[in-house]
Amino acid sequence: MIPNISLLQQKKKKGEKITVVTAYDYTTSRICDESGVDILLVGDSAGMVMLGYPSTISVTMEEMMVFCRGVINGSNNTVIIADMPFGSYQFDQSLAFLNAIKFIKLGCHAVKIEGGVEIVPMIRKLTEYGIPVMGHIGLKPQTSLLWEGYKVQGKTADSAIALHEQAIEIEKAGAFSLVIELVTRQVAEHISRSLTIPTIGIGSGGGCDGQVLVFHDLVGSYNKFNPKFVKQYLESFQLLLGAMKNYISDVKNGKFPDEDHSFSISEEELLKFNKYLNTTENIPKLNPK
Repeated sequence: MIPNISLLQQKKKKGEKITVVTAYDYTTSRICDESGVDILLVGDSAGMVMLGYPSTISVTMEEMMVFCRGVINGSNNTVIIADMPFGSYQFDQSLAFLNAIKFIKLGCHAVKIEGGVEIVPMIRKLTEYGIPVMGHIGLKPQTSLLWEGYKVQGKTADSAIALHEQAIEIEKAGAFSLVIELVTRQVAEHISRSLTIPTIGIGSGGGCDGQVLVFHDLVGSYNKFNPKFVKQYLESFQLLLGAMKNYISDVKNGKFPDEDHSFSISEEELLKFNKYLNTTENIPKLNPK
C-alpha cells in the first residue's frame, strides 16, 4: 500500500487508533514497516538517543537528513514524518519553507513543527505550498528545557484553555495532525474530540486518536531514563549487553570462530599450497640483524 496521509484522517473517522513510532535508522525502519506501524516519525530526539546530546537543541538539519535517509530506505508502507529541528524554522518563513522542501525532496511525506499560535502563520504558508504539516503542542522539548523543564502541561484551567485554543488554530491553519505531548489526559481527550484532524498522544493518556513512542524506549535499549508514560515491551539493553559479553568471552577463549563459522580449502588445493610453501624459493627470508 502506498503511504497516504489522508488514510490517517479516515482512521480517526472510523475510530481506529493510529500507531506511531519514532525511528532513526534503516534497520529499525524495516522492523517497524514490517510490523504494520502507521507512521514513522524521524524525531530530533535522535540527538539524545543516537548522538548522546544532552537535549534536542543541538541537532542540525544535516544530521536530521541523514537519519531521515536511513528511515526512508527501510520503509515501503509507512507515512514518514520529519521533525524540523531547533533553528530550522524559527527565524522566518522562507527558511522554514526551504528546510521543509529538503525533507520532502528526500522522500519524507510531511514535517512536524513544535509550537502554539506563534507558528500558525508558518503552518498556513507551508500547507498553502502543498507541504503537509503535523503540529506539536503541550511539552515542547526544543524549548521547554529553556523555560521550565520537562513538566506536565494542562494542570490548570488557564493552561488547558490555552492548549485547546492552540489546537484549534493549528487545525485551522491546515495541519493534518497534531502531537499532544505530556498533557493531562482529560485535557488531551477533550482536544482530540474537538478536532477533526487526528491527534497523536505521548504521555497524554488514551483519549488521543493515536500514540507515539520512541523505538528505543519501547524495546528498552535506551536506559538513561524511563519516563512514566513509556511502556517497555522488551528489555533489550540487558539482552544486548549479555550478547556482547558472550561474544568477547568466546573470542578470548578461542571458541569463536569455530568450524561452523569458518571456510575451508579442499584437500587437493591445500596439498598444492603446502607444496608451494615447501619450495625453497618461496620460503620467506628473514632480514639479517
